[in-house]
Amino acid sequence: MTSDKIRVGIVGASPDRGWAMRAHIPALQALPGYEITAVGTSRRASADEAARRFGVRHAFTDAGELASHPDVDLVAITVKVPMHFALAKAALDAGKHVYCEWPLTRTTAEAERLARLAQRAGVRHAVGLQARFSPAVQYARDLVADGFVGRVTSVNVYSARGKGAAAEIPEWIAYTFDQANAAGPLEVGAGHTLDALEYLAGPVTELSSTVAVQRTEYTVVPRRETIKVTTPDQIVVNAVLADGATAAVHVHDAKISGARTRVEIAGTEGDLVIRSSGPAAAEGIQIGTLAVHGTQGPGTAHKELPIPQHYLGPPADAEVVNIARFYAGLADDIATGTHSTPDFHAGLRVHRLLDAVRLSAETGRRQTLDP
Repeated sequence: MTSDKIRVGIVGASPDRGWAMRAHIPALQALPGYEITAVGTSRRASADEAARRFGVRHAFTDAGELASHPDVDLVAITVKVPMHFALAKAALDAGKHVYCEWPLTRTTAEAERLARLAQRAGVRHAVGLQARFSPAVQYARDLVADGFVGRVTSVNVYSARGKGAAAEIPEWIAYTFDQANAAGPLEVGAGHTLDALEYLAGPVTELSSTVAVQRTEYTVVPRRETIKVTTPDQIVVNAVLADGATAAVHVHDAKISGARTRVEIAGTEGDLVIRSSGPAAAEGIQIGTLAVHGTQGPGTAHKELPIPQHYLGPPADAEVVNIARFYAGLADDIATGTHSTPDFHAGLRVHRLLDAVRLSAETGRRQTLDP
């Protein structure tokens, strides 16, 4: 890099809607170590408008040109999942660091290939499993490591999202209800949730699962087209963790009311609870604001455990915090050679975990995984 700041080119920086506008751009703007130097969308008008609105010098409609530009050190990929592999490969081929949103790719085979390419490229590669950077998740993880609950005996996870609760859906999310696009509740909701489970309590070594499609169709507005749903909206996993603890996980969409996330970690000496609150409570563990409650000793009541200040920065809106903290960690990794952020190999791990969930649901057989 020729600049003191990490210069970022964002692929998928729509000026009107999308995760880049909601989270990546405000997160990067809050961090002094980054500068957004390029934006890319599929249409010239939107690319130029994004550059104007976000105060960025370069606008592209060709992601390869964005990745190759000398003013870009890091390419952030925030587009639909089926495009991730080709765009990440283009960035790696250009010798640039890459941040790719989760899911890493559409299939595990693509993720395996991308992880190999990233290893050979010799650059930093990160996948957006940002639940790991939730202040509450990191604080709870440290409490577990410090022995707050003693030996972990069980983890119970309930994660319900409000997405799809109404019979009508906007056109821009319709693609997520097609299993071929790998962007439904199994990949996104369960992927983030299971990764957070492993981050908190250790790797899954065996599991059985059930998945189901309960909401079978939606009406897409404003065009009034009816679409059939092929991606599961109910995912139930029964698992064993590497240290012998059991885990029960229920992830689902289309919750009519009270959509929320709750993670209970029980141990021989105490309990911890991570639970969502606020306006983003219905959006999953990777986005919602989370609080930590805990207790030690038999029969004692839970009380909120205030999250220490050093877990909370940098300042940002609720749904931006995890992304901003992820980027801060990635900047440290790039500068110092540390490995605090999940890379493409971590993404591949989650892809394989989801494959085990699918296979168990299809065959009715318990699956084993390497820790």
